[in-house]
Amino acid sequence: METIEIKKLENLKQLIARHHNINNKATAEKEMCTTHINLLNYYELGCIITEMLKLCVLALDQDAHQISETRKNPAINVSLILETVLGMFPLGELELLSEITEMMNSDS
Repeated sequence: METIEIKKLENLKQLIARHHNINNKATAEKEMCTTHINLLNYYELGCIITEMLKLCVLALDQDAHQISETRKNPAINVSLILETVLGMFPLGELELLSEITEMMNSDS
């Protein structure tokens, strides 16, 4: 029984070593995680923020005329917003959790 536990711990250490930089803790006190979004430049960041704000304005007030008065291009680039959200989705953490669950269930 003890050798199974040792083997599980060794496998867990290997999994964590493989995924060691997945979950970056911002501060240990607040238990917050950070995510990284890869951008080409600050202009792309500005475009993403602008599109998200336009979507929020539309969600709060269904009157699309308010958006068109403030911006030259009133259309919302939904694909850009979804692409950004996909980049923030924690697939690495989910893969690690799946592997840990499989490892823990395989010997029980």
